[in-house]
Amino acid sequence: MKQLILGGARSGKSQLAERLAMQSGLEVAYIATATVGDAEMESRIGLHRDRRPEHWGLVEEPVALAQCLQQHAGDLKLLLVDCLTLWLSNLICLEQHGVLRREVDALLDILPQLPGELIFVSNEVGMGITPMGELSRHFQDELGMLHQQLASQCDRVVLTVAGLPHVLKPAGTVLALES
Repeated sequence: MKQLILGGARSGKSQLAERLAMQSGLEVAYIATATVGDAEMESRIGLHRDRRPEHWGLVEEPVALAQCLQQHAGDLKLLLVDCLTLWLSNLICLEQHGVLRREVDALLDILPQLPGELIFVSNEVGMGITPMGELSRHFQDELGMLHQQLASQCDRVVLTVAGLPHVLKPAGTVLALES
């Protein structure tokens, strides 16, 4: 099963993804896309690290996500990618010709071929006002398009609000709020 879990900042999306991964009974590899740029981000990464079970694998990959997924996917594995928001931000900030399109296209191309289970976590940033700056609008547009393309390929899409999962796809599915 391939899942996309969306939500705003501090909505509970990562906790939901981690809970689903724990309940899967599969070997879990956590794919972290964040990079430590300052003390505050280092603290955020530490909170995520402290929540995860020690037996989970950890792969830090801020750019080459498709290649990373292909390398670590397996029939009895679950890959948890947290998060696409930071990954896309990393790609946009690289400012290298073609890297954004190449990496996004590679992810979308490889996704149907990946064995095992996959959970993507990402921030839904398109529910507020249109950003004033060109870079912010570009980021919001790219992330919105990525979410649409991934949602069409994923088996389940969940929007998390205030810690409550709202299943968007498939319709009528209910997730238990067990902790």
